[in-house]
Amino acid sequence: MRAEATPTAPALVIRPWCVRDVPALVEAWRDPAMRHWTTSPVENDADAVRWVRTQRRGWARGDRFGFAVLEARPGAPQEHLVGNVVLKDLAPGKPSAEVGYWTAAHARGRAVAPRALETLTAWAFATLGPDRLNRLELLHQTDNEASCRVAQKTRYKLAGLLPATPPTFPLAGHLHIRHRTT
Repeated sequence: MRAEATPTAPALVIRPWCVRDVPALVEAWRDPAMRHWTTSPVENDADAVRWVRTQRRGWARGDRFGFAVLEARPGAPQEHLVGNVVLKDLAPGKPSAEVGYWTAAHARGRAVAPRALETLTAWAFATLGPDRLNRLELLHQTDNEASCRVAQKTRYKLAGLLPATPPTFPLAGHLHIRHRTT
């Protein structure tokens, strides 16, 4: 998948995670903000390999589709990891799933998350079809203002407040929803 370049940002390549992403994944997880907002710590190469294998198992089961988000800079020898998007919690007979994302510290402020999430959303609705998926949910803690802005930019409507559920969600949260359009 691709998110086309904009006048201020290069194109994004969105593809399944692979083991060659391990060094960049470890580097991304050194960011204190990332450690604050996410729940799967990656301390070293072994953790990163386990994390990538978890993403690949989700693909094999068909219940979680994690994607590395990379910038494709013209003339650069290879793409550069800038984030992650994921479609998760898919289950037979369940018409909804959850989306998630993160952006590496060096890539924040360049609309990586909204462009990648928009691409993932279109892929999910097109790939899974109306018989399997009609609604996507985006959850974040109420104090995560950046995630709220991403939800708004990608037309995920605020649908309600969620109670705190420590330790995963120590504070109350927002539930944003995007429905399949006909």
